Amino acid sequence: MTTLVKLTLAAALILSIVVPFAAFSAGARTKGRYKTALAMNLFAFFGILCLTTVLLLNGNAYAAETAKETGSALSSAGLGYIAAALSVGLACIGGGIAVSSAASAALGAISEDSSVLGKSLIFVGLAEGVCLYGLIIAFMILGQL
Repeated sequence: MTTLVKLTLAAALILSIVVPFAAFSAGARTKGRYKTALAMNLFAFFGILCLTTVLLLNGNAYAAETAKETGSALSSAGLGYIAAALSVGLACIGGGIAVSSAASAALGAISEDSSVLGKSLIFVGLAEGVCLYGLIIAFMILGQL
């Protein structure tokens, strides 16, 4: 595939995002026009993305000869990396949800009575600790690989 085709497809993907929102911004900003612009944006972007995928990934794939010997070692290392990523990611999502509810409750309690500041900070800190525990588990998993 030539460089010109690659640049044209990249420009088409960028324009599929810019043009619908430029058309939306030019007119009256109503809910119906926004939904139309969003639908046009999604249809154009994913349509061009599918076309690009078909055009760019049409080559042949060849497997390595030594994949049979090292397949199990690569598989376990790959699963270890996935486990480490999941432990950090899910712990941070859970910690973010916990901090959002604990911090909003703490701010409400502090606005009513300022003497509860220390107690509320402890609960927010415990919620943030969940993220750190996920990171520690990820380091332990990566240390075993």
